[in-house]
Amino acid sequence: MGTTRSYGLTTGTRNQTVPDNQLPVVSPNNLLKATLHQDATEGWWYVTLHTIRKDTSMVVIPAIKLGLILDEQYFSNNLTLVRRSKDKAITVSYQASHGKRLQRKNQANEVTFHFVNSNKSPFDLVVRLYNDGLTFRYAFPDKKGSHLVKEELTSYLVNEGDACWLEPWNSANEGVYIYQKRSFTQRDWCYPGLFEASQADCWYLIHEADLNETYCGTKLSNQQSPNQYQLAFPNPRDGNGLGAAQPTITTPWASPWRVVMVGSLSTLVESTLVEDVSTPTSLTNTEWIKPGKASWNYWSNNHGTKDFKVVCAFADLAVEMQWPYTLLDWEWDAMGNGGNLDEALRYIHAKGIKPLIWYNSGGPHTGVSATPRDRLLTHESRLEEFAKLKRLGIYGVKVDFFESEKQDMIRYYLDILKDAASFELMVYFHGCLVPRGWSRTYPHLMTLESVKGAEWYNNIPDFTWQAPAHNCVMPFTRN
Repeated sequence: MGTTRSYGLTTGTRNQTVPDNQLPVVSPNNLLKATLHQDATEGWWYVTLHTIRKDTSMVVIPAIKLGLILDEQYFSNNLTLVRRSKDKAITVSYQASHGKRLQRKNQANEVTFHFVNSNKSPFDLVVRLYNDGLTFRYAFPDKKGSHLVKEELTSYLVNEGDACWLEPWNSANEGVYIYQKRSFTQRDWCYPGLFEASQADCWYLIHEADLNETYCGTKLSNQQSPNQYQLAFPNPRDGNGLGAAQPTITTPWASPWRVVMVGSLSTLVESTLVEDVSTPTSLTNTEWIKPGKASWNYWSNNHGTKDFKVVCAFADLAVEMQWPYTLLDWEWDAMGNGGNLDEALRYIHAKGIKPLIWYNSGGPHTGVSATPRDRLLTHESRLEEFAKLKRLGIYGVKVDFFESEKQDMIRYYLDILKDAASFELMVYFHGCLVPRGWSRTYPHLMTLESVKGAEWYNNIPDFTWQAPAHNCVMPFTRN
């Protein structure tokens, strides 16, 4: 990796004789540590992530390379460290509406490193060490208008002996995770990425959190170097080629959090770090958000919602199983064989079951013609559609086929969530991005599918033999 200048200690104990701007960031339990370094040859900055066992520091990730290219300015190998902030204790405590735990609490130590580039433009790196992982983000504090982000230079250098489980990139995030060790296939990969740290006797999961409309979704790519995973922007072809692949930001601005959960496999499964660093909800009333099981006819009958009698049978199934909901999937707008949507809803309500209903998110961004579609594309059309659903006594929507994580599509996701909240409608995204912590900001977001799930038993015969291994890996890769 070449000669480096170190801005951190090499042991797990703070040494007050070291200048304050050279102290590492350490987790509250003193078992994780991040040190900042500058490569003396090429000048770029990177973070090394360590675990600490019995006062011995072991490297988890040797180099997390930092930086962005903004308009024509580099913020990477031309940065000068101006100062390091004092350590700031972070405590987060909140109640979730659903998920692996309702009561959430986490603590971290936070440090901000203030840089300027060769043009004297300021650039901040905010680093947090939690007991269950590292998070960091970039920030531009100046108010200087609109800027195009040409590339994010963040990358994770993985030790060559580490094992990994990664899903080849696909826009629906409905693939199978592949196990690799030493010989890494070079391509684009989905989040989260699971790695076993060969030199630190632990596991880590790479992800991102608190993504919003000021940026695009990213993915992992090791196309340039087998064991270096850089964050990559969406492919220009995604979403039928609509929307810009590179995001435009307005300063002051802070990036999504880059997240590395670290620990045992049980730590990765139990961690809520992605939600913990995400923006708290602004909703004051969440009593209407009620998680629960639903009957669903699509799995056994792909065109079941077209058939009034099938819809009624699945309402009866929800009654029999004591499930609160039934989901009407695609083609409810073409329902026949004894009744239409209005008559089906009357039957469902008479049984004491709450209906949920499906929509195609398209729009020109998807070539999938499944209906109903073209009803949620604008704020005005959503207000009209959601008001109708409210009158019909529908409790939530399932929205499908997004096919892109470009900035315009991230904005579309969040606009749906905001408008749905106005009508107290719960939301389930399908054919979509993986969870990024939105369920904290928008607690009526019940789930994002983004997984090769049970519908694939019907879709292709190959999944039957893939499923046993796939289902065993998912608890650890899904977080």
